[in-house]
Amino acid sequence: MDQVNELETAILARADRLAEEFRERAQRSRDNILREAHQRLHLREQREVLVAQARAERAYRRQVQASEIKLRKEMDFLRWSLVDGVREQLIDMVKQLVADETRYIPILKAFVSSGVRIVESDHLIAEMNAQDIERLRPSWSEFVEEIGMEKTIVLSTTPLETLGGTLIRTADNRIRFNNTFEGRMEQLSTGLHQIIIERLFPGGTDHSVIFTG
Repeated sequence: MDQVNELETAILARADRLAEEFRERAQRSRDNILREAHQRLHLREQREVLVAQARAERAYRRQVQASEIKLRKEMDFLRWSLVDGVREQLIDMVKQLVADETRYIPILKAFVSSGVRIVESDHLIAEMNAQDIERLRPSWSEFVEEIGMEKTIVLSTTPLETLGGTLIRTADNRIRFNNTFEGRMEQLSTGLHQIIIERLFPGGTDHSVIFTG
């Protein structure tokens, strides 16, 4: 009977140890599963966060680019508006200059002189607007003599549509030099535009280059 009890006790003890081992093994497996699940969840969360950040950054960049494009358009519009405004002021200044014979006639004389020097011909025609033709017709010979060029310069009687200045051409019209204010502004358009952009308006814009021969 004692042997039977000892055997039962041994079996129970063995069963208890096996149960404990299985319990510990199950606990370790549970912990591993939970740890792996937590790691997978953490990695998934990280990926989702990174994806969300990437989407947010792309959306932000698109917004910034859209804002930059809009701002660039507004700045371009403002710049060209300012350029047009300065050009209009320049035209007004030219009109005031042309109305002042004391200042304008010497400049017109310089325009004619420079055009005559450039056009290589001994017989030239000077075209001007109607106002300048009427101004200079009575004293054209003296005007040409004061220029001091050994060339024949005829004052055209056909008015030229211009604010002022002159167009010097050969008699056959094969060579033309546009020394009107519009012509000079066109020739200097790139530099004029650069001056307007760089100097509008802190120190004033120097237009003297346009009025000198």
